[in-house]
Amino acid sequence: MIVIHHNPDCGTSRNVLATIEAGGEVPVVIEYLKEGWTRPQLLGLFAAAGLTPRSALRETKSPAKELGLLEPGVSDEVILEAMLEHPVLVNRPIVCGPKGVRLCRPSEAVLDLLETLPPGPFRKEDGELLIDENGQRVG
Repeated sequence: MIVIHHNPDCGTSRNVLATIEAGGEVPVVIEYLKEGWTRPQLLGLFAAAGLTPRSALRETKSPAKELGLLEPGVSDEVILEAMLEHPVLVNRPIVCGPKGVRLCRPSEAVLDLLETLPPGPFRKEDGELLIDENGQRVG
């Protein structure tokens, strides 16, 4: 089973979801902006993906700067608390599956989590070829 923590307004997140589905998976889609996060959930995701709150912090198109979270010396605990209050502060999409957990930016990072690659040729949102006509990863 694959789970995607998804923002449908994000092109990268939509592309990751489309890639998962093109690979034959029917993922569990969690719209985290609607559902929010719990502390154990974020800590578990970050630990599994090898992230820290700072490395998972969405710096653009979020209130991170206004909240002072981009300043040096802001602790991971402060960032985590802000993420719980403002779910948009968590960079996305985060994908969980049998092969691990990843922040899938860039979107092709999701390929490492799939049991079956999408049939080729397969392109990402900007037109870049990810899977060639022989079903092989490009790049």
